Amino acid sequence: MAVTTSHAPSPHPRRGARSRRPLESDTACPTLAAGPAGVTPVFEHGPRDGGKTVALTFDADMTADQGPRAAAGEHFDHPRLIGTLRELKVPATVFMTGRWAEEYPDQARSIGRDPLFEVANHSYSHYAFTADCYGLPTVTRERMRADVERAYAAFRTVGVPDPMPYFRFPGGCYDRRALKALTPAGVTAVQWDVVGGDAFATDPRAVARQVLDGVRPGSVVVLHCTRSAAPTTEEAVRTVVPELRRQGYRFVKVSELIGAANGRG
Repeated sequence: MAVTTSHAPSPHPRRGARSRRPLESDTACPTLAAGPAGVTPVFEHGPRDGGKTVALTFDADMTADQGPRAAAGEHFDHPRLIGTLRELKVPATVFMTGRWAEEYPDQARSIGRDPLFEVANHSYSHYAFTADCYGLPTVTRERMRADVERAYAAFRTVGVPDPMPYFRFPGGCYDRRALKALTPAGVTAVQWDVVGGDAFATDPRAVARQVLDGVRPGSVVVLHCTRSAAPTTEEAVRTVVPELRRQGYRFVKVSELIGAANGRG
């Protein structure tokens, strides 16, 4: 994978610096250079020949209008899953919405301050950046950058010290218009090459099998950190992690995969 970067690549970004939005950050962390015509670059997986590494990523989803459901007792968090990742010592990247961080500030802060994890941006509202995206409400083009920056502001407010300059589109839905709208935000869009299939799943064995069947060296796996929408994820992780380690895989954060990809540029 031939890529270049506008930042010095480092698989271990410095923690503890005063948090600012990525465009202004002086933290050395790997990103991709802008794509053709300066649009936001998109990252899907790391090098296939760079060793048996895999990044587990977890979307902490909560849309801007789901506050009443949370107040009524619906759980959009998943502390048991985070606890399992800590127990198994699995590095991971959590793509968090700003609304989720506001609803669960203590958890957001704990994840963001744990060196095992890195927090990345999943928008503030979890509204789609294109039409016809799994029934999600949509954000206008004029509000796209503001929605991303509002999420970073929410992270700062709750005490996440150093969120990464990575952005995952809600639903994974994007087009060239969305990529152009986010160029000034200075983020790298992070997709995936393995879909865990845990959203609304009821069989953790099926989720685990889908992950294990899909992983290749350099893979980015998308899963969820939301009890109400993905109740089987924690149990599936307990199957996936030891099996991939048995196969010789090493778990890394997305930043390490991007750093490795930059090294191939």
